[in-house]
Amino acid sequence: MYTSSNRAMAAEDGPGPNLVITVAGEAANGTVVIDLLPDVAPKHVAQITELARTGAYNNVVFHRVIDGFMAQTGDVKYGKWGEDLSMAGTGKSDLPNIPAEFSDLSFQRGVVGMARSTNPNSANSQFFIMFAPGEFLNGEYTVVGHVIAGMEVVDAIKKGSPDLNGAVDNPDRMVSVTVEQ
Repeated sequence: MYTSSNRAMAAEDGPGPNLVITVAGEAANGTVVIDLLPDVAPKHVAQITELARTGAYNNVVFHRVIDGFMAQTGDVKYGKWGEDLSMAGTGKSDLPNIPAEFSDLSFQRGVVGMARSTNPNSANSQFFIMFAPGEFLNGEYTVVGHVIAGMEVVDAIKKGSPDLNGAVDNPDRMVSVTVEQ
């Protein structure tokens, strides 16, 4: 599936479960399918799939979107569409934080990584999808999957203000997030 640790991930569906995200909003509308990589980040994938299974990700906004870099979502505490989003990006789930599961996979376009604070072992529920390569993230953030369908939907996600670190006014959202085996 991978030809080299420094090459982009293959866009085909691997053996892992798929995260199926229905996106809606001002800019992006459609479905994004992410092939999760339990062989690379088993604890992170288990947490993501559990949060999706319980509906925690439903109606969570893309709160930080930086053109040419990435779209971040997954704040299940403060990122619910229709609620006060002033704290979006600072919350997490009620599940425990996950220890880092760094790999030699490179952050290329379509790669999905787990967001965290400055503590490498603080990932919880938030994740981001790369618009473009970001090799400076390699070995610093956990790769959990890659987009296998709907990258055009990801590209259309409403971008945030560069002056506000990508904060988005009236952001697009994940209407539903399910897991398919």
